[in-house]
Amino acid sequence: MAGPTPETPSLADTPLWQRGSQEWAVLNVLVEHQRRVIGRRELSRLAGLANLNERRCDSVLVGIRKALGPDSVVAVRSRGWRLSDNVVAAAASLLVSDA
Repeated sequence: MAGPTPETPSLADTPLWQRGSQEWAVLNVLVEHQRRVIGRRELSRLAGLANLNERRCDSVLVGIRKALGPDSVVAVRSRGWRLSDNVVAAAASLLVSDA
């Protein structure tokens, strides 16, 4: 018999998730484009991070993974990232609840 599955941490309980933060902007882009891989340049542009260091998206994604779990953002080698199918609903509901 399998034990209980670990719950996805609540973003509301994570201090880095503040209304208007870069993490919210990147998460919003990933939810809006959930069915496709988004490259660093496009993700930066759509999330409003284009004027920052091009690696800023990488560090923001680390924060998203810390909050939603290590498998929440799928890296597609040499192409970009996409939101894991198993966290899309949870991420979308968090975005709606923050609005």
